[in-house]
Amino acid sequence: MNTSYFYKATLSIAAASLLAALITLALKGIAATGPFVVLFFLALAIGIRQFSFLRGYSYTVTIFAAVATALYYPDYFVQIGDFRFAVLITPLIQLIMFGMGTSMGIKDFAGVVRNPKGVFIGVVSHFIIMPLVGFGLANLSGFSAEIAAGIILIGCSPNGMASNVISYLAKANLALSITITAVSTMLAPLITPLLMKLLAGAFIEIDVLDMMWDISKMVILPIGAGIVFNKFFHGKVKWLDDAMPLVSMFGIAFIIVIITAAGRNDLLDIGGLLILIVLVHNLTGYTLGYWTGRLCRMDERDCRTIAIEVGMQNGGLASGLAKEMGKMATVGLAPAIFSSLMNITGSLLASYWHRKPIVEQHTEKQPLAET
Repeated sequence: MNTSYFYKATLSIAAASLLAALITLALKGIAATGPFVVLFFLALAIGIRQFSFLRGYSYTVTIFAAVATALYYPDYFVQIGDFRFAVLITPLIQLIMFGMGTSMGIKDFAGVVRNPKGVFIGVVSHFIIMPLVGFGLANLSGFSAEIAAGIILIGCSPNGMASNVISYLAKANLALSITITAVSTMLAPLITPLLMKLLAGAFIEIDVLDMMWDISKMVILPIGAGIVFNKFFHGKVKWLDDAMPLVSMFGIAFIIVIITAAGRNDLLDIGGLLILIVLVHNLTGYTLGYWTGRLCRMDERDCRTIAIEVGMQNGGLASGLAKEMGKMATVGLAPAIFSSLMNITGSLLASYWHRKPIVEQHTEKQPLAET
């Protein structure tokens, strides 16, 4: 089968679905447009894969399809019989973190020795800029206490592995990106609960010790197990090496769907404003991160890295913490939205920087084996 015809057919289906959604909206209202909206996003996610410059957005559009499904048909993602889907969030995060660990090793932490200045600036700016910006936006939003606390929570979370992919695409310093992500993740059990107590304590009750344990069991223990697995079995279980990225993408998408379904009513009430605030949070992180690097006299590649590492958060972990707090449908909304938006903005930023030549260069070339 000619793949070009297949992709053209899916784009035609997407166009027809969008037209049908608009007609249905005019005749019967938005509640009846569900099947057409979901089909539009699914077909679009497949169709844009024929274009190399749009292929990276296919996963994000698929998440939109999943979120649309959760908004139109929330009952299918909240509970089946006595089984509540929320119980899957923590195991999914642990599985994702295990996958992160399988791609890590001691060499990822050796970057602290090779580039201590860059790692220090990246980690410190990440845990200062995003929490403070989140705190300011939460106070200005006028949202209820729990939803406002969710904005602060995503700001207090460590980096996610998506930042490493974006750094690679943006021609940033990949070795530095990986090291900052590793260090911030390992510091999260201590720093994230303390920041939440300081900044979000006025909104909701924060139990620091409980949150430390929640982060440890969701992040530190699975990553540690993944690092051990990588040490002894890397390359020996090829199917697992190939499967983990797909498992991680599916896990993140399903977590977003579960939280969207649970918080559907609140999201429909404040969705537009919350999306705007989360977008401002994300873009401010990129901007302040980049100029922090500039003020610290870092070169262009490192500035791009700091921007990405500051602006992109571990939304999955934040969602898991919201679930452990018993406030998934409120505190978990901002992290779920942030996870979706940062993939779009990060991809756009990476595309822009990928085409923009780097004038400044490192004084020493980065070893190819490290990248």
